[in-house]
Amino acid sequence: MGSVKPSVRHRGAGGPSSVPQSAGSNGVVNGAPVSNGHVNQLRNELSEFEREEFDAQAYVQSKCQSMSEKGIRKLCDDLLDLKKSSAEEMRKSVYANYAAFIRTSREISDLEGELVAMRNLLTSQATLVRSLAESGASKTATGTAEDDTKEKDLPQHDTEPSQLERRAQAIPDILDVLLAEKKVDQALQVLEEGDRLVAEGFQPTGYEGGMRSTVAVELQVALSERRARLAEQLAEAIQQPFFRGSELRSAIAALDKLGDGTRAHTLLLNSHHERLQHNIRGLRPSGTSYGGAYTAALSQLVFSGIAQASRDSVAVFGEEPAYASELVLWARSETELFASLVKRHVLSSSAAAGGLRAAAECVQIALGHCQLLEDQGLALCPVLSKLVRPSVEQALEANLTRIEESVAALAAADDWVLTHPGAMLRGSYGMRSSYGTGHGGYVKLSSSAHRFNFMVQDFLEDVAPLISMQLGGPTLDGLSMLFDQYIDMLIKAVPSPGEDEEGGAENGDDRKVRAAATESQQLALLANASALADELLPRAASKLVPGGMQTVMSRDDLRSATRRVGRDRDQERNQFGTIANRLPELKDWRRRLQRGVDRLRDHLCRQHVLELIYFSDEPESQLSPETYLNLDNDGGDPEVWLQDPMPSPIFQALFHQLTSIQQTAADLLTGRERVVVVLLMRFTETLVIWLSEDQDFWDAIEDGENRLGPIGLQQFVLDMQFVIQVAINGRFSSRHMRQVVNDVTARAVTAFAATGGDPHSVLQEDEWFLGAAQEAVRRLLEGWNQQGGSPTASISAQSVSSFRSHGSE
Repeated sequence: MGSVKPSVRHRGAGGPSSVPQSAGSNGVVNGAPVSNGHVNQLRNELSEFEREEFDAQAYVQSKCQSMSEKGIRKLCDDLLDLKKSSAEEMRKSVYANYAAFIRTSREISDLEGELVAMRNLLTSQATLVRSLAESGASKTATGTAEDDTKEKDLPQHDTEPSQLERRAQAIPDILDVLLAEKKVDQALQVLEEGDRLVAEGFQPTGYEGGMRSTVAVELQVALSERRARLAEQLAEAIQQPFFRGSELRSAIAALDKLGDGTRAHTLLLNSHHERLQHNIRGLRPSGTSYGGAYTAALSQLVFSGIAQASRDSVAVFGEEPAYASELVLWARSETELFASLVKRHVLSSSAAAGGLRAAAECVQIALGHCQLLEDQGLALCPVLSKLVRPSVEQALEANLTRIEESVAALAAADDWVLTHPGAMLRGSYGMRSSYGTGHGGYVKLSSSAHRFNFMVQDFLEDVAPLISMQLGGPTLDGLSMLFDQYIDMLIKAVPSPGEDEEGGAENGDDRKVRAAATESQQLALLANASALADELLPRAASKLVPGGMQTVMSRDDLRSATRRVGRDRDQERNQFGTIANRLPELKDWRRRLQRGVDRLRDHLCRQHVLELIYFSDEPESQLSPETYLNLDNDGGDPEVWLQDPMPSPIFQALFHQLTSIQQTAADLLTGRERVVVVLLMRFTETLVIWLSEDQDFWDAIEDGENRLGPIGLQQFVLDMQFVIQVAINGRFSSRHMRQVVNDVTARAVTAFAATGGDPHSVLQEDEWFLGAAQEAVRRLLEGWNQQGGSPTASISAQSVSSFRSHGSE
């Protein structure tokens, strides 16, 4: 660990880090204002990192010597978090300013070209000035010596040109011939030779056989003219459609050698663009019956063309940042063109028709070809995903609407009978074969729930390959809304008390939902909702989040182990829920689904309670204040009541209904006992809460003309204790229910005391009411068994043993 000079930008909140936290320019540290003195103190502490002699290793050792192992680990974690946050901030900064960076790079490149041209111009001007000065000096020397030369009558001869001058005079003619013959390589060699001669001509030789500056100037002008002609000739050739491959790269390299690299790179990209356009025009989307074939062919053309352009650019220009930036912008524009073609010819029609599978497959093909460019440093998948995302979302919405309409139509004809999928997997819908085993084929549902499950599975199979497009959130939101709408249909299937059960209920689009008239049909409604929310939908949706497939595999292993050791399915389902809840994305979504199940369960309980209280066939079985007030006002004898205490008729009816639900559920919901337990628990809670909130009932008890007497008070206490014992016996007692029962019992005692009576002298001991309630449950169970409508023998045996075990409570 050598001496380094880090750049300290910010410090994240964390544990007891030894590195001081920096304050922002606004004088705030961790959201709290600080004083100028504190800011200056932080600056002084941070100045240590800015010293040239700062030694990171020595600094860390000095800080860690006084720290425990736990503190060092905490410091390492803080530094790793800081490193991740810094990298993320750098990435965001690069992405946010990438366009400005590319624009600035191109401006710098253009400025460098202009500077080179200006330097060449200044060199030419300096050469011209120097040649004019030498020419003037020569004329002056000639005029001075004119008198002397007149005296000499000797013949005068012009100076013979040197060998270099003769070569310089021949180079323009040689270049003209080579340009006419289009011999580019040889012309470049001659131009290089001419440049060397010009450089030698501008240097004073001091020996005979050199080249005069005037000849060098003339050669430089000739070379500039021929160089421009060669550049235009190369540019014209590059733009020809047949110019490709090695010929194209050679021409681009030649143009770059001529000093026009920016133009050469632009011509290279334009050449590839024209070739792509020519090849794309050869595709006929209307002639292909399958959108995937057109997408595959177009993807092959476009992304292979981008790859070839990238290879040509690197081969000729290397990793020059300015050229690399231009290549990225060009590749992005070609990707946008590709996306527009795919949306026009494939995705628009698929999205409008709800063809999510076709749209997803086309997008997957395109992303597969696009991903191959990442090896060359071109990450275009985010760009392509953003461009095609609206079309995919449109197809997703159309599919959700289609599922809703199909399930609503099936709910109108559903008989609410739980069955295995069976022949539905081989029906006309075209279900995939994997549904029979891996997607809830062992769960019994009604026909509409099976179809809902199958269509959602099919829908998620199509969406799963597009996880990289960040469609998991919108898909889960759409599924939760779809599930809520299905719950609304199930709620409409529950007949209200006194309703014509054959008529059913109408949903939002004037389509009737068949009523669930019987107890088994209503339990089927709850079985549908709970199976979908607790198991089937979370299992399918786990494919949409990172790590979801591992969750599915864990549950498959769990099921195998469960069957080997013979556990019940409730335990398996609960453990799968624990695994799925570890995924934050699924945890909140499962809560939303569970709220829909709770809504259906509460509606069922309310309807049953209303029917029990107000719509009983026998008036005496209805809950009313007269049930307790008339016991004393009609001349009842407390001693006679104590000889054979039994719950009120309405609570006996409650017992029969709860027992009937238990019996039906034992046959109908085998392996899903928790669903039944929660239903019964909520049923008893709803009844006692309704009783506690029935203001008319309590007005008659507390302020009515007939006051509550000793027998009525004891009957009420016995009824409440009976409810508790029924719940304890059925293993669905809850703390909330017991608390409400205690509250209403205390309220009844207070109402009796308000009449002037002493409740302590009237009421029996708590053990007496407990024993009376247990005896009542036993007698009702025996009567139920004798009538042939009893639960199974195992339930009866369990009930008797339960009474004995709770006798001391």
